[in-house]
Amino acid sequence: MAQNVILADHYITANCVDIEDWTEADAAKRQRMLNVAEGTLLRAYPKYTVPDAAVYEFANVLVIAFNDTNRLARQGITGFAVNDVANFDFKDAFITGPDADLRKLIPQVALDLIGAENGVTISKRRVGWVTL
Repeated sequence: MAQNVILADHYITANCVDIEDWTEADAAKRQRMLNVAEGTLLRAYPKYTVPDAAVYEFANVLVIAFNDTNRLARQGITGFAVNDVANFDFKDAFITGPDADLRKLIPQVALDLIGAENGVTISKRRVGWVTL
C-alpha cells in the first residue's frame, strides 16, 4: 500500500492532537515518515493487515520524534540557550542513537487500529516472569 501524503494530511489534521510538526514538515519529509511508519509496522506485525490510519498515526509520532529540537537531544546535546530568550534542557531522549528501535515509538492508538482491523487485541505491555 503506497502511502499518500494528501490522505495523511486529511487524516492527521482531523484526528491527531499534536499536528504542528506534521504541518510544518515539507512533503518529502512527510512521505519519508509515511514510508518508515508503514515499513516499521509491517515488520513488527507481519501477520496482520495494517490499516492506513495506523500508518498515519505512527507517521505523526515519527515526525514529532524527528523534529529539529528532538534531533539535538538524540545527538547528545543536554541543553542550549538562544540569546537568553529561551533555554532548552533535555531530560532523556526518547530515541537514543541512529540504531534505536522505532517500534518503541508505535503509539497505542495505532496498535488499537491494527487490532480492530484484524479482530485481535494488541498491547505494548509485555507479560513476563518475575522472581521474588
